Amino acid sequence: MQQKIIILDFGSQTTQLIGRRVRELDTFCEILPYNKFPHDDPSVIGVILSGSPFSVYDDAAFKVDLANIRGRLPILGICYGAQYMSHIYGGKVESAGSREYGRANLESFDKENPLFRGFVDNSQVWMSHGDTITAIPADCNCIASTHSVKYAAYACTTDPIWAVQFHPEVFHSVQGSLLLKNFVVDICGSRQDWSAESFVDTTVAELREQVGNDRVILGLSGGVDSSVCAVLLNRAIGKNLTCIFVDHGMLRKNEFRDVMHDYECLGLNVIGVDASEKFLGDLAGVTDPEEKRKIIGRDFVEVFNAEAKKITDAKWLAQGTIYPDRIESLNITGKVIKSHHNVGGLPKEMHLGLCEPLKWLFKDEVRRVGRQLGMPEHLITRHPFPGPGLAVRILGDITREKVRILQDADDIYIRGLRDYKVKLKGDEARRVLAAGVPADMSEDGEIEVSLYDQIWQAGTVLLSTVRSVGVMGDERTYEHPVALRAVTSTDAMTADWAHLPYDFMAKVSNEIINKVRGVNRVCYDISSKPPSTIEWE
Repeated sequence: MQQKIIILDFGSQTTQLIGRRVRELDTFCEILPYNKFPHDDPSVIGVILSGSPFSVYDDAAFKVDLANIRGRLPILGICYGAQYMSHIYGGKVESAGSREYGRANLESFDKENPLFRGFVDNSQVWMSHGDTITAIPADCNCIASTHSVKYAAYACTTDPIWAVQFHPEVFHSVQGSLLLKNFVVDICGSRQDWSAESFVDTTVAELREQVGNDRVILGLSGGVDSSVCAVLLNRAIGKNLTCIFVDHGMLRKNEFRDVMHDYECLGLNVIGVDASEKFLGDLAGVTDPEEKRKIIGRDFVEVFNAEAKKITDAKWLAQGTIYPDRIESLNITGKVIKSHHNVGGLPKEMHLGLCEPLKWLFKDEVRRVGRQLGMPEHLITRHPFPGPGLAVRILGDITREKVRILQDADDIYIRGLRDYKVKLKGDEARRVLAAGVPADMSEDGEIEVSLYDQIWQAGTVLLSTVRSVGVMGDERTYEHPVALRAVTSTDAMTADWAHLPYDFMAKVSNEIINKVRGVNRVCYDISSKPPSTIEWE
């Protein structure tokens, strides 16, 4: 039986990050709404309570009855989870006066407590709370304090309960991964048998059982998720998989040709469809971003269905849905907050079963599985790319000439990011390595990677509704500006703009203006998410 940790989500922005940290310990975990604990699941070995945007005293605060969990399974409360347990078990939680946010150090901690085994003195942690625990339950002991937070952590003396007011899941908590390991492995007893290798072996067997000798259709996008999904299915069912790759005319420069070549080298059975004329024709004159998306979505379904219907004996439709897709699509109250392109259901007229072999994986795990399957690194490390492609990176209406301008500028930018090498240490190095980027660490903790591998996502935006004055060759120009975008993130739920080197920015700007006809100005977007989004439309 596969062991699992259950993470009960109280609405924190870092809940997914807790899940990723547990998975990095080769332990399967599942993120569930705070009130959906699976009481009849014998595979659960421990429970983590997440943070929350609420105060425990808010009328709208999420509350859960832990009576059937306490004493039966180890529990770790993080931030709100720690405050909530203190509150319901007789402790006291009060406003901190001012928000306790940022780095702090554990000035004292119980070195004998299993949660802090291996910790060094003054270990750095990350605080983020507006309330603070001012008294703990009578059957609990304080096991860690910082300069300003007396009860940074506490433990129950009668039941396996631990609680921390800091966030061990974030990179700024330097020994956070060790704390989670102490809980998941030492306290809960994880066998640590969840790995890319075991996932491939188990999933291949499950796919063969699920689809048998039936034919499966998969829509490819050229991205990491659908590509890994295709290679995994190909290993399981071989020639019974047919992939369809639709070119809507707004892919990256030469992407349709290059990706088709990659797929053929991987031995996939791929049908390539150049439908760019249809898409560009239907988009002519359309400027509203949502209307663009609807037209592209509608046309994609039409083109895909037309090709899929030619495969008359198909019984299954495969999708590269991953775990964050499903978490993003429902909030903890069960209401849809975002429609996702992989979680929209099947067209009724297709009458196909749904096959989602990656539905339990985070993005970094998908990349690890790709490496386990022997896929080329340039496919595995590709940045996320929007389904509508460059259509949502061209402000205003779409024309083939505007697509050409943006493709040329973006190609220069992305190639530059791949070629420029940087050396990283500390939090940045740990973040990049945790994302699955292959790099060797030197004795002093330094790694060297490309700018492309350091950031989560990059792209170029054509401000085609704007023209700016410039001078080229002693002549006045009146052409378009482009905006470069690059963000760092762990899961795209939040993102910070990447602080790219000035010499790199100068070189790329100069090359774009000199080589791309139609551009005479380059800007850099320094907005974070929130309040901005990663894409402009």
